[in-house]
Amino acid sequence: MFETIRNAFKIKDVRKKIFMTILFIILFRIGCYITVPGLQNISSAMESQSNMNIFGLLNSITGSALSQGTLFSLGISPYINASIIVQLLTVAIPALERMSKEGDEGREKINKITRWVTLVLAIVSAVGIYLTLSRSYDYVNEGWLGTQYAEFFSTTGGKWIMGIYIVAMLTGGSMLCMWIGERITEYGVSNGISLLIFVGIISTAAQQLFGTMFTPNGWVSALIFLAGLIIVFGFIVWVDGAERKIKVQYAKQVKGNKMYGGQSTFIPIKVNASGVMPLIFAYALMSFPTMIIQTFWPDSNFNTWWTTWMTANGNACGIVVYNVILAILIFVFAYFYSQIQFNPVEISRNIQNNGGFVMGIRPGRETAEYLAKVVSRITLWGAVFLAIIAFVPSILFSIPGWAGLAVNNQLVSSMSATGMLIVVSVALEFNKALENQILMRHYKGLLGSNSKGFLR
Repeated sequence: MFETIRNAFKIKDVRKKIFMTILFIILFRIGCYITVPGLQNISSAMESQSNMNIFGLLNSITGSALSQGTLFSLGISPYINASIIVQLLTVAIPALERMSKEGDEGREKINKITRWVTLVLAIVSAVGIYLTLSRSYDYVNEGWLGTQYAEFFSTTGGKWIMGIYIVAMLTGGSMLCMWIGERITEYGVSNGISLLIFVGIISTAAQQLFGTMFTPNGWVSALIFLAGLIIVFGFIVWVDGAERKIKVQYAKQVKGNKMYGGQSTFIPIKVNASGVMPLIFAYALMSFPTMIIQTFWPDSNFNTWWTTWMTANGNACGIVVYNVILAILIFVFAYFYSQIQFNPVEISRNIQNNGGFVMGIRPGRETAEYLAKVVSRITLWGAVFLAIIAFVPSILFSIPGWAGLAVNNQLVSSMSATGMLIVVSVALEFNKALENQILMRHYKGLLGSNSKGFLR
């Protein structure tokens, strides 16, 4: 990867793209430090809520912007959720499916729909955060609003005005994050949305790491954490590169005086083709009911039962039930997402139309059944990998505690299973994007030199 970066800086166009990417990332990080007036003490207010774990992943993705009450508190999360929703609707709604196959014009229409869905989800998320904070308001100590807003907020009209103001600021910040991500994709390197998530997670972990190192014996905790992180990262990279190659042979075809085909190729099927999406879906499905219940019915008996038996913060039996349901959801979404990405019938038809066949398998229906069986087996191991990643890191980082060595809990929580998968996936994606940019410039240079020589 370092060799790729070094070669990229030697090419002017690629170097310009890298600098543009860095510039937009700096703008994103600046927005993560601009505090919204009235949210100056949001971290202590949210820690008093039992649903703080719901905002934990959101806080890590935004680089601790949420806990600091900044302009980019919502970050890019509404856009991610909107993209997931639109992607699922594209499969379910024929009109959207036809739109997705209309080329650039169709994709632009879907992008517009995604932006509108992002706006709606950003407003809903901002309202949820405001309602959560409103319940933690302390009229004696001025709570999260600060002294200058305490009297204003205590009136009925003031509550509405402050609510509209805070929701508008958080929603605008989220839409600005979406704009920055799209500009990175257009003028920079790799996918801008993925890079913003990557930067947010790394920033959160770096803040907790440096904070731990300056505590008594903190360097021991930091070294233990880094060692465990390297082990998990290595395991993720190893599985990410694993794939099953299905050999396809193409028959020879005579067209006119020329012979075509007669070559063999491979269909690569990755073990973890769905990436981090099943984890995100599973966590979102488990967290969404908790957020709704604790937002609108915080003092109900049902909320007490749900928190005890259906969350990761319940009793011992409740934690087991939560983890079992989470593992089942990971498997379900892994198979669901593989069906969206890989269509055995369509691939079998394309192979047959091009005069190809899988070695030892008849073309047509038998090839589709064979491909479906292979994908099902590969998806099983991919789902097992995701389940391991979901549970093993917390166990691995707790081993030093069993040995009597302290590890900062905030440091461990700053790099969740989903966060680690995202960091590795985005880093590999960025490296591949740089390699493609370098390769494309080399081809251009080669064509340019040949054309000059031919003209001479």
